[in-house]
Amino acid sequence: MNEYYYELIIKPNAHHNLFEDFLNDILPLGYEERDASFIIRLEEDPQTIVWGVEQFAEALGKATSTSIDVDVSVAKRKNSDWVAEYQKSVTPLQIGKFYIHPTWSEPKEGSVDIVIDPALAFGTGHHPTTATCLEAVSKYVKEGMEICDVGCGSGILAIAAAKLGAVVDACDTDPLSIENTKKNAELNAVSFRSVWQGSVDKSENKYDVVIANIVADVLVFLQKELKNALRDEKSLLILSGIMDKYEQKVLASYDDCEVIERIRQNEWVSLVLKKKEI
Repeated sequence: MNEYYYELIIKPNAHHNLFEDFLNDILPLGYEERDASFIIRLEEDPQTIVWGVEQFAEALGKATSTSIDVDVSVAKRKNSDWVAEYQKSVTPLQIGKFYIHPTWSEPKEGSVDIVIDPALAFGTGHHPTTATCLEAVSKYVKEGMEICDVGCGSGILAIAAAKLGAVVDACDTDPLSIENTKKNAELNAVSFRSVWQGSVDKSENKYDVVIANIVADVLVFLQKELKNALRDEKSLLILSGIMDKYEQKVLASYDDCEVIERIRQNEWVSLVLKKKEI
């Protein structure tokens, strides 16, 4: 570990979700979101990233005919200070049956224990999209069910389903997510039937529950293959990563499904859907 690291804080005045997508595409590691800002920590000089963000903001302003202001600041900090502060800032979470905590804190008796060390841009349960999805998993996933976690990220949702006794497959288009899912599964002493790079259309299996915590546009794009992966009319879709302003857009693509439950936290929504009976 280097003695110092760079902390880059990016705060756009508009189109926060588009900046989020942009950073997901360009960053080799990830970022933290806090107070409508993106906080990026890395050991290399971040000037190339700063330039890329400024170019993206300019292009986005032209494309949307809006004024895009983005506040960018860079600070150099000691790694030892960051590690100590970081560990103090990470608090365990109780979500439904699950108790999610890092390796440096203790499990909670009587809860389903999930160990996830917060890292990079992967789900830890703290973001509303993961938290609401975990609520749905806690309520609807039962022992013996066959589950697929599409866009598995850290693997936390797949791990949660496996901890409840489900038979679990997981997939993601990002190879780093596949690697992290496998590592976190090992950390939690669970195993998956199959983990692959790609989407659910690569699977020949049908599922009792398909989980997709992605973003609204991708949920719309994948609607056919997500529904095709369901076993029968009793099977459920758990969709997350949906900002409330895009909820109707998502529902319009799933108009052959009925909403079993809507779980909201702040501006984020998770939907539990089932195909309508014909």
